[in-house]
Amino acid sequence: MHTVVVGTSGTTAGDVLAVARGNARIELSPEALTALAAAREIVDALAAKPEPVYGVSTGFGALASRHISPDLRAQLQRNIVRSHAAGMGPRVEREVVRALMFLRLKTVCSGHTGVRPEVAQTMADILNAGITPVVHEYGSLGCSGDLAPLSHCALTLIGEGDAEGPDGAVRPAAELLAAAGITPVELREKEGLALLNGTDGMLGMLVMALDDLQKLYTSADITAALSLEALLGTDRVLAAELHAIRPHPGQGVAAANMMKVLAGSGLTGHHQDDAPRVQDAYSVRCAPQVAGAGRDTLAHARTVAGRELAAAVDNPVVLLGDTSQSEGSGGGRVESNGNFHGAPVAYVLDFLAIAAADLGSIAERRTDRLLDKNRSHGLPPFLAGDAGVDSGLMIAQYTQAALVSEMKRLAVPASTDSIPSSAMQEDHVSMGWSAARKLRTAVDNLTRIVAIELYAATRAIELREGLTPAPASSAVIEAVRRAGVEGPGPDRFLAPDLAAADAFVRDGGLVRAAETVTGALD
Repeated sequence: MHTVVVGTSGTTAGDVLAVARGNARIELSPEALTALAAAREIVDALAAKPEPVYGVSTGFGALASRHISPDLRAQLQRNIVRSHAAGMGPRVEREVVRALMFLRLKTVCSGHTGVRPEVAQTMADILNAGITPVVHEYGSLGCSGDLAPLSHCALTLIGEGDAEGPDGAVRPAAELLAAAGITPVELREKEGLALLNGTDGMLGMLVMALDDLQKLYTSADITAALSLEALLGTDRVLAAELHAIRPHPGQGVAAANMMKVLAGSGLTGHHQDDAPRVQDAYSVRCAPQVAGAGRDTLAHARTVAGRELAAAVDNPVVLLGDTSQSEGSGGGRVESNGNFHGAPVAYVLDFLAIAAADLGSIAERRTDRLLDKNRSHGLPPFLAGDAGVDSGLMIAQYTQAALVSEMKRLAVPASTDSIPSSAMQEDHVSMGWSAARKLRTAVDNLTRIVAIELYAATRAIELREGLTPAPASSAVIEAVRRAGVEGPGPDRFLAPDLAAADAFVRDGGLVRAAETVTGALD
């Protein structure tokens, strides 16, 4: 099993995916353990002083003005976890919770939170034991971190609340910890707060969405090429020299992918045959421009994610080797800050939802064109076996249109909203968690939209009797038929075919099939 070593300088998207989706084991580096101990010394020194220090010897948020006596500080840390674990709604997916926990551990190990080494080790032990806290859909405003989701995770750390065990059954966290031989943590000064204050949930969902969308954009290039081919379009618009004079990187990549798929096609170039047309429709001709813009959006989002993966997000933070009025052991200090605000992550989550909606929209327009006898250049209405008796793929396109319509609603930015909380102390928030949740739905819908275009385009190509498709197209058609997606014929129960096409796209079968001929696609 793959092992991820957590140090002091952040982590990578690959490590997040390995832990969240691959159940990789986690180890703490010696460097991290040393940094944890050094930061804890500073917190302990400040806790022993009579002056109040936020998060160490005070209340939180709008209650930060109260100085907490030493005998109440452990209770304070437990209480913040219990009271902030106030989420509601459906359970969040296991992979999201694992990503969230791992990213919080990443920040804890930076040496900027003041958490003891044993707390960090227990966090790693819980992940390694396959214990997943029950986290609910609602409870984060994306500022002061993903508070309620992180609190539900911290609740498991102290042996309270519910969690899912490695067998998938939900039981009391105390029982699961005992079965795994893990001792619940007794929180000390600042530790409860340090476990809650980060953008870890929205960041984890961003990292996973980027991974999913990268594969989907390649899949969409393939289905766009199949649709162009089925519509007897021209591949001359994909020429590299045309895209070089408008040098957006993603556009060139998308065009190159489509050209590779169409190499050797006997269907392209027939646009001047029975029904001459000067140019193909925008949904066909401009496919690289739209998909390319989305790819460039992915690149920008990866840059933001990379910076956030390198960050230590907490409030207050421990800074080593400096002096101030909040000075502790060795000249370090604890300072309040606003780094927990989720705006950088929220913006790109919303941007990705916009790009995904547009990619879904153009794919649906190509599908509709394949089904319309007045625009499909010789294909039967709705690709039906016996039009009139058979309805063909008429309602498959309805389903695709419904998904596209929802994608447009999901593209409305969450980050433009803000709602004040905590008696107006936290008066501007990012709504980044909400942006991430709706992006997950958008990615799921986009997969189905691409699958329906695949279903229509492969059927349409097979209906072009006497013309030979590109070798890569033939490879895709053969693979999708083996995957249980049936070809042309009389009407049948379509939902199983659509589900099989969805699974074929979702598990990477579409890209793998094309790449058996094209080689690696970007």
